[in-house]
Amino acid sequence: MKGKKKYVCQQCGFESVKWMGKCPECESWNSLVEELSFEEEKKAPGGYRKPRLLSEIHYSEEERIKTDLDELDRVLGGGIVPGSLVLLGGDPGIGKSTLMLQMGGKLSARGKVVLYVTGEESEKQVKLRAERLGVVEGKLYIAAENNIEVVEGHVRELLPHVVILDSVQTVYLPALESPPGSISQVREVTHRLLKLSKETGTAVFIIGHVTKEGSLAGPRTLEHMVDCVLYFEGERYQSYRVVRAVKNRFGSTNEIGIFEMHETGLIEVKAPSKFLLMGRQKAAPGSAVVCTMEGTRPLLVEVQALTCPTGFNLPRRQTSGIDYNRAVLLIAVLEKKLGLNLTHEDVYINVAGGIKLSEPAVDLAVATAIVSSFKNRPVREAVIIGEVGLGGEIRSVSYVEKRVNEAAKLGFKEVIIPYDNFKDLKTGGSIEVMGVRELKEAIDLALD
Repeated sequence: MKGKKKYVCQQCGFESVKWMGKCPECESWNSLVEELSFEEEKKAPGGYRKPRLLSEIHYSEEERIKTDLDELDRVLGGGIVPGSLVLLGGDPGIGKSTLMLQMGGKLSARGKVVLYVTGEESEKQVKLRAERLGVVEGKLYIAAENNIEVVEGHVRELLPHVVILDSVQTVYLPALESPPGSISQVREVTHRLLKLSKETGTAVFIIGHVTKEGSLAGPRTLEHMVDCVLYFEGERYQSYRVVRAVKNRFGSTNEIGIFEMHETGLIEVKAPSKFLLMGRQKAAPGSAVVCTMEGTRPLLVEVQALTCPTGFNLPRRQTSGIDYNRAVLLIAVLEKKLGLNLTHEDVYINVAGGIKLSEPAVDLAVATAIVSSFKNRPVREAVIIGEVGLGGEIRSVSYVEKRVNEAAKLGFKEVIIPYDNFKDLKTGGSIEVMGVRELKEAIDLALD
């Protein structure tokens, strides 16, 4: 192996052959640190694997490894793909290690060989947590190790079906002079795990830390190297947790899995809509229910709004769970098309349950909740769905039948949808469907 010196930015991973006071990539000052890198000698052409015809490569969905955690399998695209590299990120204390240890226990109970590598805890600490979670040990191996070369030796010796590394920031390559957790170490460790997973066919899960900004620590190239990136979201002091895929080469990135934290670990939420609507006050001004789509799953969520006179010259707008700029846009449409005077009102918008809504289909529910709070009039017991245009028109949305059926399952008797969807709707049954064309018509219909 050959060694050479280089300067690496500890913020973004930019590399330079000479030191600079300011990183040209992320523009941070004094972030370039001298590191010694090692490059392997290039192998002869005869050592490479020959190309194969696509028709000669065989694969079936049965090869996926089921975790017996349906919510996690949903996010992964139907199960674990052998030879895949998955990155799981989340805030400290959110439950990443708990989820991975539970998954390891489920797999080992089914006869799968699982290697759990812990770089932050001792073997006894992992044992104590496993007993609390009721993990079935089976063929679950525990290794307290920080050296990636030793970890590679364990994998090649045991040939496990799944490897869990907790966490990537604590593992290092001795050949690099930089400390564990640095940009170079994280990138080199991940590269070695990627190569190891493809060579052995072992699925590797690596746990990553999250920065104050909410992104995964380490270079952005880390997310490009792995096959799947999962985020474990939720409030640390509340019981619900959401697993969301932001990248998945083997499935949809729109799916989410919902768990609830208990003393005995994470429990799957089988009926998430019912769970998210728990505690909702009926006939309360400023509250509206919308059905949003997370991948192929419809979810009923409560949108809350609160308006109150401002004590400043510039009214305050604050959102939690929806895009701030989208909320400001909807407030402007309400002022222009409905004549509401919100220039002297602070407006606060919240999505109950900690769910983040990004699709335009929630626009009408947000606008209805704002008007309901402003006029102090409750919203009728109905599910409200629709996108609001700048002209005040209500535009059509996708998957209307799934949304309407989900509302009927939860006991709602009425649903308000765009008129264009109402014309083509082929469902009825126990729920009354009302189509609206314009914002004023929808608001008049929604408010009692």
